[in-house]
Amino acid sequence: MKLPSATLRPGLLGLLLASSVLLKAAEPAPAPGPLAAALQPLVDRQIIAGAVALVADKEKVLALEAVGLASVKDKIPMRTDNLFWIASMSKSVTGASLMMLVDEGKLSLDDAVEKHLPEFKGQKLVPEEGGAERSPGHPITVREVMSHTSGLISAGDKRLKQKNLLAENVAQYAAAPLLREPGAKYQYNNSGINTGARVVEVLAGQPFAEFQKSRLFTPLGMKDTTYWPTEEQGSRLARTVKRTDDQKGLEDIHLDKTLTPEGIARLSKGVKVPQLMLTNFGVGKIFEYQNQYGEPAGGLFSTAADMGTFCQMLLNGGTWKGTRYLSEKAVHEMAASQTAGVSVNPSETYGVGVSIKIKEDEGLPAGSYGHRGARKTMMWIDPQHDLALVLLVQLWELRPEDQKELYSTFLKTAVEKYGSPLRGQTKE
Repeated sequence: MKLPSATLRPGLLGLLLASSVLLKAAEPAPAPGPLAAALQPLVDRQIIAGAVALVADKEKVLALEAVGLASVKDKIPMRTDNLFWIASMSKSVTGASLMMLVDEGKLSLDDAVEKHLPEFKGQKLVPEEGGAERSPGHPITVREVMSHTSGLISAGDKRLKQKNLLAENVAQYAAAPLLREPGAKYQYNNSGINTGARVVEVLAGQPFAEFQKSRLFTPLGMKDTTYWPTEEQGSRLARTVKRTDDQKGLEDIHLDKTLTPEGIARLSKGVKVPQLMLTNFGVGKIFEYQNQYGEPAGGLFSTAADMGTFCQMLLNGGTWKGTRYLSEKAVHEMAASQTAGVSVNPSETYGVGVSIKIKEDEGLPAGSYGHRGARKTMMWIDPQHDLALVLLVQLWELRPEDQKELYSTFLKTAVEKYGSPLRGQTKE
């Protein structure tokens, strides 16, 4: 008996749909991009768990790729919109924030800090053995605090107590005697960058984090850059990994092992802190969220896309999508050595919140500038090849030889793939 055609059509349609799904499933997964492909061997060897890499020119993003895992324990694939603690990369954003006020004529890099922060007046120098405290040769300057040559006490010094306001922490630096003559030696130190941020806070008349949000993050479209990730942003946090006890693999860190739900509720006083923030950073985050305290020298969280935009703005000489954020002079000053002949290291010097290559290193030419972060994040602006480069990972530890391989692999791949000879030509 012949069935009506109307009866056959639904069955035939179902078979066709099923066949198309099977064919689609049988299609090979898209090949990884050049950055992910270059980094995959480091994932395979468990040097890194995963990474997000970005390369951009002055106008557009050329590559944004993810590789590996955002969580080893939960086997969560890394995504390009994962959030990372960028740590000391924050210093470059703080440097740009300060240079905005230099552009406006509100301060000069040669200003004595005490001109804007009176608590620094009369600061003394640590006495030589057996001697008495004395005044330094000159008061510390804004240039010196932003280039790690001020001689200020270390922000991590055990004699200091962590306070809940930037002003309170900076006041402690001012009260402590200088460790050496200003400008005499480079010593990487968060206290100087925090002091520069406090100068911005005073001159702008608003909390530093609010200044950055209103003047940089919101207008640039850096929607995921913050000191205090929301619950949604926290859910995208890439886990920090460390080596297993047998040193053969990687595992997610857990800094909240001693925290119970009751303990969190008692300490937080109703302030919501994303659980992954506690897992990755411990109980201290509760108090930072409570008091809305973010350290300008190292407290920011961000994504590769956001930091890529920030780097593109600098690569464009201070402009982005028709809006000027910094003058070309300010960007040039920011990316020029500010250490007055004081040695930093054999391959780099330091500007205003940025490191600057002084010789070919890790695949980048001299004159490239940017910053790294404590958990091995990094960003660089390469004017010679007209490239902005961002690599985000979250590593508790990394052997020097592995770090060199990680950075060199990414940077050399990016420059070779996207730094065309035309971009590399020096402009007359």
